Amino acid sequence: MNILGIETSCDETAAAVVTGDGTILSNVVRSQLEEHAPYGGIVPEIAARAHVSSLEPIVTRAMDLAKLKFDDLDAIAATGGPGLIGGVIVGVMTAKAIASAKKLPFMAINHLEGHALTARLTDGIEFPYLMLLVSGGHTQLLAVKGVSDYQRLGTTIDDAVGEAFDKTAKMLGLEYPGGPAVEKAAAEGSAGRFSLPRPLKGRDGCDFSFSGLKTAVRTVIQNLPPGALKESDIADICAEFQTAVADVICDRAAQAISTFKQTFPAGNTLVVAGGVAANSAIKTALTGLSEAKNMRFIAPPAALCTDNAAMIAWAAAERLKMGLTDNLDFAPRPRWPLDQKAPPAPFAGVKA
Repeated sequence: MNILGIETSCDETAAAVVTGDGTILSNVVRSQLEEHAPYGGIVPEIAARAHVSSLEPIVTRAMDLAKLKFDDLDAIAATGGPGLIGGVIVGVMTAKAIASAKKLPFMAINHLEGHALTARLTDGIEFPYLMLLVSGGHTQLLAVKGVSDYQRLGTTIDDAVGEAFDKTAKMLGLEYPGGPAVEKAAAEGSAGRFSLPRPLKGRDGCDFSFSGLKTAVRTVIQNLPPGALKESDIADICAEFQTAVADVICDRAAQAISTFKQTFPAGNTLVVAGGVAANSAIKTALTGLSEAKNMRFIAPPAALCTDNAAMIAWAAAERLKMGLTDNLDFAPRPRWPLDQKAPPAPFAGVKA
């Protein structure tokens, strides 16, 4: 089984070919950092235009690296949502065109399910497992019971953690994207010099909140003497911010582990997925938590934590084995929660 996956949900244009047994034959990703860097964040129209201009050569490159022709494929998959709708449309329409021309099954993949199933691609783990999804658009804890079978245990009630990293970096004058920039600066600083809150830490439940933490960072900056923001200040603020985020994530994950084990006593794996999962401080903290809770901890390689098409192709492989395909009239979705039954979270919007 050979599946071509396409990912265009945000600011990476990607294509990959993955086999049914989990061999990644190719995984090509083109970042749009240069296009968006002048604006300090992602501009949806620029992202969509960049996908249009670069997707065809990237698909060609992925097929060449896999040493396959389109006739060698068994299905075509693309991210069908959630994401920036302009980019999602580009990927979906391209996949539909190939599928139609080659008379192959078309599969619209939930971008979040791609992240959720990556650990099965990299580590071959069994269901069920607990997943912490941490990205620029989402912060959730979910019980992964099977393909297309998810139970949301907690979510952000306002901002996603990746958004908090980006906004903190912007306030400190650091480069975009904010996550790697804050982590780099934090490595040169010391947590504790500045005091930042740990929102919802110690509270019941598994929900997250990062809006107040962003506001606290801004207050710290404003309370410094005008023009006195030095490199050492930036490093110490980043170190404290990163430590606060790790503290909150571990506290919420600990609550989720307790809830998860009540329903799934045999479940013993915690998986972290999404772009923020590449943060080494957060991974270290989660490793310690997992050891304390007798949980196996899995963090896929950084290249498979950030947006990529291999995870889309693999999710399609999982679905194709179950006979799940989509019609060519599938409509791209800007919002597509994994747990369709979960109630909306206040003030979180699509991030819930």
